[in-house]
Formats: sequence, C-alpha cells, structure tokens
Amino acid sequence: MKQVEQNYRSGVLRLIEAPVPRSGRGRNLVATRVSLISAGTEKQIIDLARSSLAGKAMARPDLVRKTLQKVRNEGLLPTVQKVFAKLDTPIPLGYSLAGTVVEAGAEAGGYAVGDRIACAGAAVANHAEYNAVPKNLSVRIPAGVCDEAASFVTLGAIALQGVRVANPTLGERVVVMGLGLIGQLTVQLLKANGCRVLGFDPNPGRAKLALEMGADVVVSDALDEAVRGFTEGYGADAVIVTASSKSSTPPNQAAEISRMKGRVVMVGLTGMEIDREPFYKRELDLRLSMSYGPGRHDPAYELEGHDYPLAYVRWTEQRNMQAFLELVAEGRVTPLKLVTHRFPIAEAEAAYKLMDTDEPFLAILLTYPETPAPIARSIPVNASSGATGRGTAFIGFGNYAKSVLVPALKKASKERLTTVVTSTGLSAHDAAQREGFANAATDPQAVMDDADTDCVFIATRHDSHASLAAAALRAGKHVFVEKPLALDHDQLADVVAAAEGAPGVLTVGFNRRFAPMMIAAKAAIASRAGPIAMHYRVNAGYVPGDSWLHGAQGGGRIVGEACHFVDALTFLAGGPPISVSAFRPEGIDDTVSAVLRFADGSTGTILYSSLGDSALPKEYLEIFASGTVVRLDDFRKLHITTGGKTTTQSASAQDKGQAGLVKAFYAAARDGAPPPIPLDELVAVSEATLDIAGDTQ
Repeated sequence: MKQVEQNYRSGVLRLIEAPVPRSGRGRNLVATRVSLISAGTEKQIIDLARSSLAGKAMARPDLVRKTLQKVRNEGLLPTVQKVFAKLDTPIPLGYSLAGTVVEAGAEAGGYAVGDRIACAGAAVANHAEYNAVPKNLSVRIPAGVCDEAASFVTLGAIALQGVRVANPTLGERVVVMGLGLIGQLTVQLLKANGCRVLGFDPNPGRAKLALEMGADVVVSDALDEAVRGFTEGYGADAVIVTASSKSSTPPNQAAEISRMKGRVVMVGLTGMEIDREPFYKRELDLRLSMSYGPGRHDPAYELEGHDYPLAYVRWTEQRNMQAFLELVAEGRVTPLKLVTHRFPIAEAEAAYKLMDTDEPFLAILLTYPETPAPIARSIPVNASSGATGRGTAFIGFGNYAKSVLVPALKKASKERLTTVVTSTGLSAHDAAQREGFANAATDPQAVMDDADTDCVFIATRHDSHASLAAAALRAGKHVFVEKPLALDHDQLADVVAAAEGAPGVLTVGFNRRFAPMMIAAKAAIASRAGPIAMHYRVNAGYVPGDSWLHGAQGGGRIVGEACHFVDALTFLAGGPPISVSAFRPEGIDDTVSAVLRFADGSTGTILYSSLGDSALPKEYLEIFASGTVVRLDDFRKLHITTGGKTTTQSASAQDKGQAGLVKAFYAAARDGAPPPIPLDELVAVSEATLDIAGDTQ
C-alpha cells in the first residue's frame, strides 16, 4: 500500500510502499477514500523535522534534559546511538480521513465490512491506503455526508471541543482569532450555537472566507477597535484563539479585547508567556482546549477502547466526532467550502510541496483509488540473495531492537536478515530498508511459515512474548525472546511445553549474566567456601501511570524488569532460587523488596524502587563471600575487596552483556554449543519473578 512518511532526523518526506496493517481485536481495517492534510499541524511537524539538531533541541528542552541524564548514567556512545535510532524513526503523516471497513475486528465497535466510517488520530488515521483504526477513534458517516466532508472529522472535533471549553451561551459575542481550517469551522459552530461572531486573521483572503462561512464581522487589522464596536465597548464574552504562532501575542491580545470576567480559550499552538496585568484586572478565565476532547492522550481510551461513561463524560473525542458529522449532515457546517486542492495519493509529495510555494491554500485533500489495492501483509524490500535456510527474522522492532539487539547481532554474526515484522507497515518498511531485511511484514505468520528463517528475535510488547515464542518454537525456529518470558504461569507453562518438544534453542534476554563485570564478579567469589549474601539495589526511576508497561501489555514493571535481577542473583549463586518472599509499600506497584533463598544456603535481596532520584545511578550490587566483598556500581566500576586490599576496574561505557548474550545464542543455534541459559533456570527465574509480582504484601 502507498503511505506518506516524514523522517524526523533528515526532514525528508516521501511516499513509500508498505505492508498493510492487521485489524485485530479492537481495531478495524479501513480502506481510505479521502484523507485531509491539516496544513497548520502537519506543516509544523515538517518544519520541525527539517530543522537542525539544535533547532529540535530548542523545541524540546525536556528531552534534552533526559538525554543528558542518560549520558551521565550510561555513557555518551550508547546514548547517542539510542537518540539517533529514535530520530531516525519515520513519522506517519495524517490524522483525519474517511474510508470503508474492509476487515471488521473483534470487539471493534460493531462495524461491518462495507460500513463508511470517519477516523481520527495521529499515527492512526494516516495518509495511507489502509489503516487499522481503534474503535474509539472512528465513527459512522451519516447518510448524505460525502467522504470529502467526512474527512474533516478530526479538525471538526478539535474546533467543537474549543467551543465546548468556551461554554458560549445564546447571543454572546465571541471573537475567533486565526481563520485557518479550525478557525473557519469554529466560526460555523459558534453560529450554530446562536452566537454573534467576529473573526480575525491578518490574511484578507481568509477573513473574506470567514464572512462567507457565516461570521458577522471579519477584520484583518485594527482588532481592538473592531471589538469595541462589535461589543458596544464591553469587550468579548469569549475569545477562542485558533491561531498558530511561536509568539505570545495572541493570548495577550485576546486578554486585551475581553470583557470583565470573560473567557480566553487556547486551541492553537502559541507562545504562553502571559502578561499578568490584563488577565488580573479583568479577572479573566484562561482555558486550554484538549484537542479532540476527553480521551485524547489516554491510551486506555484511544488504543484499548475503554470508553468513559456518558453520564459522567458527555462529550468524549468520539462523541465530538459524531456530533460534528451530524452538523455537517444538517448543513449547519459546510467544510467543503474550505477545500482548495485535491491530489491523488500517488501525487502526495506534490501536495506537500505546494505548501512551500506562494500559492494560496487551505484544505488539501488526498484521494484514493475507487478499487483498493490488494491487501499484502508481507512485501519484498531488498533483493534476496537466495534461500539458504539460515536467516534471522525480527518480530517487533522498537528502539531497543534497533539500538541494542541489531548492533549486537551484526557484531556477533554475519547474519542474513530475512523478515522484520511490526504492527505498522511504515515501521516495518523503514526497518527493512535501514537494516537490510529482505522483507517487511505486519503479520508474524510470515516468519513462522518462512523456511528460510531459522532464528527469530521476539521484541514485541510483553503480553505477546509467550505466545509468539511458543509458536516460533513449534515452527522449528531458534528463539531469542526479550524479557519477560511470560506474564503469568499459564503463559509460562505453554512456552515451556513448546520448548521441551522443539528442536530449536530458547533464549531469554537476561543479559546481565553475560556482562564482563558480572562475569568478573562471579570469578572473584569462585573459590568461596559456603553460602554467599547478595544485595541488588535498583533505582528504577519513575514511569508515568499511563505507560503501557503498567497495563495489560506490559504486565507491570516487576515482571517486566525485575526478572533481570532475579536472573543475575541466580547466576552468582550458581543455581535457581528455592523460595522467594516480597513486600512493597502500600499502594505502590513498582517498588518491591524481595528476599530469595538458594539451595546452598545463599541469600539475595532485591530492592527495586521507582521512588528514587534519577541523578543516582540505576544499579548497585554487593556480594559478601568468605572474606571477600564485591561491589558493582552500575556496570561502570567493579570493586573487589579481599585481604585488606581493594582493586577497581572501570569502564568508560556500560556493557550489560547484550552482545555477549546474542553471541552465545548464535553459538548454540548454529554451532551446537550449550544454550546460553539452561531451560530449567529460565523457568525458575520466570516463576520466581511471577511469584514476587503476585505475592507481594
């Protein structure tokens, strides 16, 4: 399928061929009929992508601070690799479209094949021939509303939410500052609400168009004077700022033209250095509109399909989308008047080039063929060198796979890369092109059925690890699955049953036992007599509550990451734990204190905490054994104290063993070496971690 992408690092925009995404639970596969280029929002994305690294840094100082902290904790080179991997990730453009359901997903809103629906959402409703759209980001198109008008659904919902936040009443005088697409729609929505409307835009052409859209008064200059006359000297009851500007002039000018106790609503992206005096003297109410409405930026609502009860949240983003289309059906909002250009999807690059010219434009539509292209979920990207039966595929290709696993793979072995599978065709195509995979796919079955693939890396979100690992093992593959191996005991039992009856090697990404400093730490206590005592402190840091790591996809941070430290202590003790107990602070799910006992009498404690300060290095390990003390400080320094003397090893950059583990995986898969980690230890570590997560008190 054809899809538009923007490279955030280079700024290059292009139209590519990508595999079609899957529908799946909670998502419908939609064949796009018309998509709308939002000139304001998309132009900002494009301009930022084209800016220098310094320009990007100035736009996101919050990310710069996080990057500098990573440099301090992990070293310069690993941080730079991760940052560039993130910057090189292509951005799908588009977020508003109309189309037809071609595959109805389970629990995806009750849509049927052939239904006409309008869809919203960045990275969801893309400029692409096919899109897999969650149910809460789609609505049925009313009879009588054409696809072109319905493609305005996202911008209409944004404008409608701005009006709702302003809370206008019948007869109020409202000023709309900025008459781009959202401003023009806002004018009509306010008129439909019984308001008197003054529109302002420095562009006379847009001001004239607003008059045609129903504004009572429009001006391109002398705004203060116009508002005085329009409001009989009182000032505007409400000002809705739909302009986009780096300057803080729009909100401050809005304050100057407001009446006493008026409302200023910010819809557009502007500077927000507020002059206190006019807001204070008029006791103004400054409000920010939440894009399409309640549910925006909430993954549980947008991606997982959990709706808000209507009795408590009357107007969600989906209900705003539906209300907008109903107004279009009634003829009270007429978005087609805003269309200035139409391009077929094959000429999408020309559509974006238009925005760099002096030619006037407003709404630009991309149209798609009447007959959709065939659905292909695996496509060739790089010419194949011929079947060998020895190739490596990836299922899942996030930042960790890009910046850590693939470099480790290429360092360990000259592998032929066969297929990369991701949930979106855009990311699969980019990964295949960048790393040299022969094929890009969106369906894992393409890997399972490929006789030319014998090694599979699974780097998806945690909830699919066990099922994909079991399927790959039953397909006869060697499997490297990122941690955790499973999210519950049933999943674990299934993947273990598959491993026990499979010819392939199963490896889990417990890499710390392969770190040079961890190996040196174990060597330092190799001659110990009797049990050892270990303490592993992990300053895990805060992860926002809405992160997927906390939800059903992640299984929680204890299962998702603390397994690393259970495995490290297992490695040092020379065998799996025989019992565990765990405690956590009340109400905090991602902090735990766990005690592990081993068969030889050794003990280990793990303090995994989200409560610390990120300025403190993440990991600290102490081992006490027969007069020897070993201290491992965040894989940057190793101190060994014995016989009254301390020796220290230092490293300029962390090596947590990822490359060593990947090398050991290929030695086992291809050369007949023992598995990197025995199956019984993989199982025991996974069971102990699940017990820690499930049995905390």
